[in-house]
Amino acid sequence: MAGVMNRLKSLDAYPKINDDFYSRTLSGGLITLASSLVMLILFFSELRLYLHPVTESQLRVDTSRGEKLRINFDVTFPALACSIISLDSMDISGEQHLDVRHDISKRRLDAYGNVIETRQDGIGHTKIENPLQKHGGRLEHNETYCGSCYGAESSDDECCNSCEEVREAYRKKGWAMTDPEIIDQEEEGEGCNIFGFLEVNKVAGSFHFVPGKTFRHSGFHLQDLLVFQGDSYNISHKVNRLTFGERFPGVVNPLDGVQWTQETLNGMYQYFIKVVPTEYTDVRGHVIQSNQFSVTEHFEKTEAGRTQSLPGVFFFYDLSPIKVIFTEQHVEFLHFLTNVCAIVGGIFTVSGIIDSFVYHGQRAIKKKMEIGKFG
Repeated sequence: MAGVMNRLKSLDAYPKINDDFYSRTLSGGLITLASSLVMLILFFSELRLYLHPVTESQLRVDTSRGEKLRINFDVTFPALACSIISLDSMDISGEQHLDVRHDISKRRLDAYGNVIETRQDGIGHTKIENPLQKHGGRLEHNETYCGSCYGAESSDDECCNSCEEVREAYRKKGWAMTDPEIIDQEEEGEGCNIFGFLEVNKVAGSFHFVPGKTFRHSGFHLQDLLVFQGDSYNISHKVNRLTFGERFPGVVNPLDGVQWTQETLNGMYQYFIKVVPTEYTDVRGHVIQSNQFSVTEHFEKTEAGRTQSLPGVFFFYDLSPIKVIFTEQHVEFLHFLTNVCAIVGGIFTVSGIIDSFVYHGQRAIKKKMEIGKFG
């Protein structure tokens, strides 16, 4: 038994020295204090990383099919009234939605940006106490209002009691409006904040905000309010929010808060957007299917006779074939323990080397000073 114990003692990699042979120095104490402080700092840094989840990212080919893309928007036009702004969307599959109204709200704004009224799209117009009757007079007390359709009536009994009904009558006739100034229901000097969402096919496409209502005539897309305000369309706008899907932690939407002020005459402001499908899985396993995007911008002046460059704000989007996958996860305990051991052992070893260098350097200098050879 004694032989086994002696053999185990011979394997001791940490031989002990009698306390009488220890020599403690001031430099050793300072190095020990500094190394202990560094060790604590690195330990708590590693502990913080262990307690908080980290996000890993991967790139994969997007193999999803048949999904819908939700576009959330909130855009303010300080110089365009709500009644003349329409929203259209279309994609390369041929699906088109003209003058979209569902899931959209508008806020009428005064010249100072204060909210006058908030309603679903189809928002009402400025109230006129005595509007013009179809027969030419003004509305009297207890009289039923019947507004003029300005030549677009399909029968003698037809009435147009709002701007929307006048436009609809003109669309049914296939006409474009030639003198919108005669419609006394229009708002003057107002702005508009339009917000809501679109559900579109997950293919390349576009959506745009234009002054006027878009309609199809002889196979072409036309706008029936191009003569409103002559050449003074002001499409200055601020994109308060634009997202393609649900928000997730860490997402950056480059157009949020972007503002553009028109300094020239009519034109179309274009945003070219590259949408990147994104999947985010949090530490609890909850999966969020969303998108990120990058964007470039371009302004094109509207030239007379060119229907390809109608005034408005246009968003053209395309989808990337690559999908980004973010996954939240905790650091494994064994990985944390390994890093802690590396911190303690590494600092202990390095501080021992520094202490040995300082100690032996001091002894060499002291010996030289004793024999008078130093300097």
